[in-house]
Amino acid sequence: MSTFVLVHGAWCDGSVWRQVTPPLTAAGHRAEPIAGLPSGGPELADLAADAKHVRAVVDGLPEGEDVVLVGHSYGGMVITELADHPRVRHSVYLAAFLPGAGESIMDLRSEHTVEWVVPAPAGAALRVTGDPEVAQLVMAADLPADRFAEFFAGLRQQSIASFTSPSGAPARHHPVTYLLCSRDESILPANQERMAAGADRVHRLDAGHMVMLSRPTEVAELLLGV
Repeated sequence: MSTFVLVHGAWCDGSVWRQVTPPLTAAGHRAEPIAGLPSGGPELADLAADAKHVRAVVDGLPEGEDVVLVGHSYGGMVITELADHPRVRHSVYLAAFLPGAGESIMDLRSEHTVEWVVPAPAGAALRVTGDPEVAQLVMAADLPADRFAEFFAGLRQQSIASFTSPSGAPARHHPVTYLLCSRDESILPANQERMAAGADRVHRLDAGHMVMLSRPTEVAELLLGV
């Protein structure tokens, strides 16, 4: 039995995993989606606070269960901070940032032809554009419009500090799998290819950025195979 700790990306919460978790639990594993990272809450915390939050979840799991860390998008920054955790047997990056030591999202970000991230009223935060057509083009062009509308309505703000915090990227002692999404317009495929070069295994899927929403079965199958 493994415990899959599922770490969502920026602007999201743990609800993005709701179609991925049933196959994991049906196969006899535990699924622990992170409900919400502190960087998306009112405290507008940084990467260190998010990593501390996830570490507390991992440390609180029952003894004897090994852990598979799964990070989507910004969640890749977070799980990288736990690369040396003794209970983690595998890390999986889903269209995610995979930083080296000292690298932040600002160092790793892709260049885009459309502006889809804008300042939030809070001042120390960013949010996704209010234009749903632009947001869907970048984040989930392969998701039906009604399902994207539901996802879009639940988006949160995200702290600027989480994007500027450098990664500690401690030495890793377990394997890494990277899922590259070839239709991703949020973290462009060429950027994913560069980051995935450091992974032990790379899988490719013809999917957009929110792959756990558009292709949950394939994501679950990938996780069950690590």
